[in-house]
This record gives sequence, structure tokens and C-alpha cells, in this order.
Amino acid sequence: MSARKGSRVYRAVRGVLFGLDAEQAHYLVMGAWSRLMRPAPIRELAQRALRVDDPRLGQKLWGVHFANPVGLAAGFDKDARWVNALGALGFGHVEVGTVTALAQAGNPRPRLFRLTEDEALLNRMGFNNGGSQAVARRLEELRVEPVLGINIGKSKVTPLDRAREDYATTLRELHRFADYLVVNVSSPNTPGLRSLQEKAPLRELLGSLQALNASLSEGTRRTPLLVKMAPDLGEGAIDDVLEVVAEVGIDGVVATNTTISRQGLRAPGVEELGAGGVSGRPLARRSREVIGYIYRRTRGEVPIVGVGGIFDAEDALEALEAGASLVQVWTGFVYEGPLMVRRMQLELLELLERRGYASVSEAVGASHRR
Repeated sequence: MSARKGSRVYRAVRGVLFGLDAEQAHYLVMGAWSRLMRPAPIRELAQRALRVDDPRLGQKLWGVHFANPVGLAAGFDKDARWVNALGALGFGHVEVGTVTALAQAGNPRPRLFRLTEDEALLNRMGFNNGGSQAVARRLEELRVEPVLGINIGKSKVTPLDRAREDYATTLRELHRFADYLVVNVSSPNTPGLRSLQEKAPLRELLGSLQALNASLSEGTRRTPLLVKMAPDLGEGAIDDVLEVVAEVGIDGVVATNTTISRQGLRAPGVEELGAGGVSGRPLARRSREVIGYIYRRTRGEVPIVGVGGIFDAEDALEALEAGASLVQVWTGFVYEGPLMVRRMQLELLELLERRGYASVSEAVGASHRR
């Protein structure tokens, strides 16, 4: 089945799924897909059908080879339950989590809402996950197939002044499994978490985690450590984060997390849904602005993973040209369906050729060179 025809089929199925509670539909679909992909021969068949093998899409960052720039953002597979099943869809990398030191149920349901008029989601999940030990046990039993990122956050019950120890516990548990690690200090759904983006606490947190990361990596390649920032920071606050990134030697920035802004949303009753972060189309413009700002301020020396409002190859190329080396999807994946990744790769190759780029790497930061 072609990606375009598959997209039409998914849109019909999506109508049924969107009649269910958003979180229920998520687990229903992924449970079915993961069961289907459990036998290795079936996974291999899916990979051959869905991946796009073209060297123009590939690049190496932090010593890690990414076959294509399109990854899955954290939050989709919080407990690393579906890593290989997701990898079979053709993602260049899969980022699991956010994982916390302690198991936690997250915020009360309902906590995930579709804003279909805006092609967006609103969530206040609250880092629901089984905890770092449970995720470690799961990964220990798995031969991980895709490039694996692990996103770590603070347990809700841990006071902010103990955040460093809390993150360190998760880092120790999961370090050996990760191709790269992301420190999440930007979710709006854990009380006080975003205050860790302020310069002094961020310097203390990232400095201690990078030191621990170096000690855990002794004798092997040091695992890249990235930080994920909010889209709601002003330029001064972004500058503070980037100053710490440079001081501590952080390996990259994930831009951006969800936004607390409701500006421009058209979905009826959105204010009545309560608190939470918005993702999807409404985040696209701000995400590209932040990516571009980071790229200019760092002169392109700090790799950026671009997240927010990416639904197709045009969106992906915009983020790459703004300065992202990799992109991630989440909300777009929900709206566009499982063949989205293959379609994006094929269309990205067409766009690269049309705009005169020899490869994805050549497109990175191109808008600043014009």
C-alpha cells in the first residue's frame, strides 16, 4: 500500500478512534500494533516495507548514526513498552519517557484532549510512568533496534531542592541503555518543574548530571546529554539556558516542549479543559522561532532537535533550515497515522532535490546562510 493511499485509510479509521477517549485510543492502538510486531520476522517485514534507505537522509551526531532525521518525541512511549514496534515504522530514532526515579500515576483522568479544529492536543499527563527501575528491567530484556533516546524528569513528590538526586537516580538506572539522554525541565505538568530552567538551579542540575554522565561513561563513548526547553521562554531566559549549556558542556538542545499559551486556538471549550500543555500545529511557528534563535546564538555549534507542529516534509524541512539537525513528531503522528514517517522521508528527498540540497546535513541552518 502506498503512503498516500494508507493515509486515506487511516483518516477513515481515525474517525472511529477519535470517538474514543484520547488516552484510551492511544493504548488500544499501540497495544494492538505491539502485539502484531512482537515476532521478529513480522517486524523485519514491516521495516523493509516502511523504511527508506537513502544516504541523503542520514547523518551522524554525537558519534551516533541516524538513518533519517525523523524521530518520535518523548511522551508517546513513556515506559519503553513499544520501542521496537515503533522502530518498525521507520523512525530514525525513538525517544522514550519521560521517566522519573519513582513510579507515579500522573494527574487524574481525563488528561489528554484532542483539539481537532487546531490539529492539536492538550495534555496534563504529569509524567505517568512505572519508574526508572521498571523501565530498566524492561530494556534489560530487550534487544533495542532503533536509536534510543531516554528522556528523564523529576518525580512529583520530590522537593525541588532534591531534584538533582532524583534525576541522578534515573540517570544511573538508564544510562547504559541510551544512545542519548534528555533532561526534561520544561514540562508544564509537574508543579515547579519549569523553575529549574532558571540559570542557577539549571547550572547546578546539569553540571551534576553531566559529571555523573561522564563517570558512568568512563571507558566508553560518553553518552550525549541534552536539555529540553519550553517554548514560552523569552530571549533573555533562552540566553541563560544557552549560557549554562556552554558552561557545562551539554551536547544539544531539544526545542521545544508543549506551550501553556492558548493564543489563537479555535477549538470550542478549550478554556474549560483546564491546565496543560498544547502541542501540534499551534506550536509550529514558535518552535521554529526558538530553533532559529538557538542556532544563531550558538553559531550552529550546538545540535538542536526540533519538535513542535511537524506534520509533513515541508514542516520538517522548515525546522531543518531553521537550524534543527533532527526533528521529532508526536501530535502530527496522531493526526497523520502510521505511514506518516515513510511519506515524510520520501517527500523530504523530493524537497531536498528541488531546493538543491545534496543531503539533510546540508539543509541544516540553510535559512541563516541565505
